Amino acid sequence: MTFANLNDVLIPAKKEKYAIGQFNINGYDWIEAILLAAEIEKAPVIIAASDRLVDFLGGFNNITQSVATFKQMLNITVPVVLHLDHGQSVERCIEAIDAGFSSVMIDGSHSPIETNIAMTKKVVDYAHSKGVSVEAEVGTVGGNEDGLVSGIQYASFDECLSLVNQTGVDALAAALGSVHGKYVGKPILGFEEMKALSESCNIPLVLHGASGIPQKDLDKTITFGHAKININTEINQVWFKSISEHLAQNPDSHEPKVVIEPTKTAMINAVRQKIVSFGSKNKAL
Repeated sequence: MTFANLNDVLIPAKKEKYAIGQFNINGYDWIEAILLAAEIEKAPVIIAASDRLVDFLGGFNNITQSVATFKQMLNITVPVVLHLDHGQSVERCIEAIDAGFSSVMIDGSHSPIETNIAMTKKVVDYAHSKGVSVEAEVGTVGGNEDGLVSGIQYASFDECLSLVNQTGVDALAAALGSVHGKYVGKPILGFEEMKALSESCNIPLVLHGASGIPQKDLDKTITFGHAKININTEINQVWFKSISEHLAQNPDSHEPKVVIEPTKTAMINAVRQKIVSFGSKNKAL
């Protein structure tokens, strides 16, 4: 397989108390920036496509081929996981697996727990037969994720354990106060709940909506079992700031390459900073 899966990178991270960054693709420039940043820092990395952006990015097969091509062209040596973020159905997860994704998230968090468990089990059974890892979610991470707006619904401890025990899932995103998109006010995270869940659950936890969370709080989430931290908004903000500044200083600029090149550098630097802050620098050596 061209790509690693979550177990390859998250199990050692959980054991040694650091986290692997998941960075989402929003265009081809994101692929290059994420891969180069990981290679520079010698860090394993998770590069993800959100289900709602898959068609915009050209479909599952195009994403797989594009990431694989950039990986080869840039001589990337660190472990790279290609992950489907917020898979909206069992069928979409299977489509991603068949296209070569090495990991998928089945998001049944908006359904009753019984339905969530049933969906997750179907995905796990198919994925594991192909050597692919699976992430699931319990509770609802609030905010705006690719146009879907929702409020925070804390994960139930009992429901989390039921899902893990009944499905054999590889990683769990338990909603405990984080928010997709830009925070309004100070994030209030359920650290005690994280600690209890981590001590009772033998799989790595996943923190969605990590953009904007203070470093001291991120450090606590890692201590309490979060081995995967998802970042999207902050990298997009860096990209937008770079373009805005360039056009403000060069109002007549119209050549795409000239406008876009500085955004790559800005995104590389932003991803590198996150990798260092998560403690995964040099973990691929």
